[in-house]
Amino acid sequence: MASGAPQNSSQMACDGEIPGFLDTLLQDFPAPLSLESPLPWKVPGTVLGQEEVEAELTELAMGFLGSRNAPPAVAAAVTHEAISQLLQTDLSEFKRLPEQEEEEEEEEERVLTTLLDAKGLSRSFFNCLWEVCSQWQKRVPLTAQAPQRKWLVSIHAIRNTRRKMEDRHVSLPAFNHLFGLSDSVHRAYFAVFDGHGGVDAARYASVHVHTNASHQPELLTDPAAALKEAFRHTDQMFLQKAKRERLQSGTTGVCALITGAALHVAWLGDSQVILVQQGQVVKLMEPHKPERQDEKSRIEALGGFVSLMDCWRVNGTLAVSRAIGDVFQKPYVSGEADAASRELTGLEDYLLLACDGFFDVVPHHEIPGLVHGHLLRQKGSGMHVAEELVAVARDRGSHDNITVMVVFLRDPLELLEGGGQGAGGAQADVGSQDLSTGLSELEINTSQRS
Repeated sequence: MASGAPQNSSQMACDGEIPGFLDTLLQDFPAPLSLESPLPWKVPGTVLGQEEVEAELTELAMGFLGSRNAPPAVAAAVTHEAISQLLQTDLSEFKRLPEQEEEEEEEEERVLTTLLDAKGLSRSFFNCLWEVCSQWQKRVPLTAQAPQRKWLVSIHAIRNTRRKMEDRHVSLPAFNHLFGLSDSVHRAYFAVFDGHGGVDAARYASVHVHTNASHQPELLTDPAAALKEAFRHTDQMFLQKAKRERLQSGTTGVCALITGAALHVAWLGDSQVILVQQGQVVKLMEPHKPERQDEKSRIEALGGFVSLMDCWRVNGTLAVSRAIGDVFQKPYVSGEADAASRELTGLEDYLLLACDGFFDVVPHHEIPGLVHGHLLRQKGSGMHVAEELVAVARDRGSHDNITVMVVFLRDPLELLEGGGQGAGGAQADVGSQDLSTGLSELEINTSQRS
């Protein structure tokens, strides 16, 4: 969720980057914020449900620290420590009373959620963050300096001809640092969310799914089950928010969690992930579409229908049969994700995650050739492969938002040479940035090494 400059060793980052980053931050903010001080970030709305606090404030901190070029693992570790300190305090001073209209709702429809003042919480959280940075300026804990598996991740996203950009994506190699996991298993999380009817659901999923996954007891023993439950719980949380704030949007989504030498994927709707191994596509999932017989039967059993208009649609509206949100189409549009797991052998080339704006016009079997051709032209550099793939989809007539993420599991140079060990043992370079802000721009390109 943050990016930094290229580094050749974790020791270099610890010796130079961390103190320099902390010194600059504390020079710009020499003291905690007063009640009159402006906040250094945009507050996510006026209120937060108590269950939303951790993820929403984590998103604020990671965006803020990333914009100041904090080393990604350090930004994640600082954020985790500040969040932990905040959540140990009494938050009752931030409680907000429900709106009058909500008080007058029927008892069975009332959303029983503790609401907290977002602005006050954000200010208090920044001061926790400041305190942690002040302490770490003197001595950085060893946990924040723990070595992190390195990655090369190429990401490109465009609004295309649509009026709004409703896609969101997450690249989080520092998963362990962000959630305080100290075991020996390296974890990295990647996701693409494709919103419809507004961006609220996609943004919400990009902030909350991985946080919810981190809290699942099954994360350590059955990560695929943890991802499924994270999708389900995020859907429930967003539906509460949607009722409270009268939101109607929804989002499909696909995520990949790599834990050591194992790959776990989960998905809702028609966003997809594929694995390429030794130049061949390995199918990991089946997208949820209304025309699938099992999906059609499920919808009809609930009293809904699937009809063919310009495409197959649920109840004559949505072209996907599962999604987070879509409050007025529940339960026909299900919030239950599917998931799968696979051991990594070291022969895998890369993962590709993308929305339907890409996969509707680029079939799976063409992807290895497109990527290989790009690597040949770029002499083994995979930094901008996602940008070229997005351009291919746009040139083939896709008018939708397009997001493509390529997560290399081997050094791209090895793919050209046709050999070499990868996956669980490879140490490609990190390139990660969560652009949950600024996505209203025409194009987003976060392909970089760090």
